[in-house]
Amino acid sequence: MDYDVRSHLRQVKDSLSEDVCLVAISKFHPNEHIMAAYEEGQRVFGESHEQELARKHESLPADIIWHFIGHLQTNKVRFIVPYISMIESVDSIKLMREINKQAAKIDRVIDILIELHIAEEETKYGFTPDACRQLFVDGQWREMTNIRIRGLMMMASNTDDEAQIRSEFLQAKELFDEIKANHFAADDSFNLRSWGMSDDYPIACQCGSNMVRVGTLIFGPRVY
Repeated sequence: MDYDVRSHLRQVKDSLSEDVCLVAISKFHPNEHIMAAYEEGQRVFGESHEQELARKHESLPADIIWHFIGHLQTNKVRFIVPYISMIESVDSIKLMREINKQAAKIDRVIDILIELHIAEEETKYGFTPDACRQLFVDGQWREMTNIRIRGLMMMASNTDDEAQIRSEFLQAKELFDEIKANHFAADDSFNLRSWGMSDDYPIACQCGSNMVRVGTLIFGPRVY
């Protein structure tokens, strides 16, 4: 293994405060890279393709905590609910219903994050801030007892403009605080703010993030 995953992982971890959860984004990276991070104590990994995730889940240690971080099609949900720990990219009420339905079949409760679309790119998925507010006001989620909404997730615009990135992260933090106060004031489990990736996670942590998704800085260029 030419790329020193261990030292890069240590550098990222050393830059994070203890209250920030690091999700090591391992999609398109081989098992040997994941094992190098695992042997350094990393346990939370993120994947975005059901088949690749299934292969890795079967062949890697059972105590790995898998997060699904990409756009998830409803017809793939049933394949990952037996072992997924969290689905970070819940971008529709339809997907929420399907996760709840499939989790109920096997008597599991799946942790999820609601994905926000604050960035300017049209290609990003997720709820706009107003649609997110409406989701919680409508209240259908309260009937879905096999999912647990843990917080919000978002991606900033792909830009070098740090002021714009900071503004988008702060919008997400303000919306999290609003939803927490209005709908989860007595629920300690609604506590996750997942924003920040390899290029912008230090800014994200300054803007209220307590879960960052870092791949390239740890594993190097992806192996497609």
